[in-house]
Amino acid sequence: MEMETNLSEEGGVSRVYEIGYLIVPTVAEDSLDKVVGEIRSSIEKAGGSFIAEGAPSLMRLAYDMTAREGDKNVDYDRGYFGWLKFEASPESAIALEESLRTNASVLRHIVFRTVREDTRAKIKAPTLREVKTPRTTLAAPRREEEVSAPVSEVDLDKALEDLTTE
Repeated sequence: MEMETNLSEEGGVSRVYEIGYLIVPTVAEDSLDKVVGEIRSSIEKAGGSFIAEGAPSLMRLAYDMTAREGDKNVDYDRGYFGWLKFEASPESAIALEESLRTNASVLRHIVFRTVREDTRAKIKAPTLREVKTPRTTLAAPRREEEVSAPVSEVDLDKALEDLTTE
């Protein structure tokens, strides 16, 4: 817990936060760095320091999300998901959340308190174990080999034509 609540230079409590954000898919891939740069600059202006980052990547959403663009609603089924982990004061996190709420390029976001350690799930190799089964004396019946006759090109074309006309 001590790593999570350090005293910052101003004398306030500093905590570790993580932001998960979803950028609208209409943003060009070239402009993604600009949008993420805006989020990073908001953190820096608030006096936060970065710990880790996950670059945004385009992914299909589990359900359509609606965003207000101008005077109409637009549904999106994809978005660029990324995340940032940083250390800042609680007041800075609140200000950052407000900044994300007003950013038109951010479809959805979440800011939550977390720990400094790496919390991503590690992929473990499955452990194999030997299972002993009793031997059975019943053998499966053998299947006879099927004999196939050569098919002519004319018969094949006729069969395909019949299938496609139905």
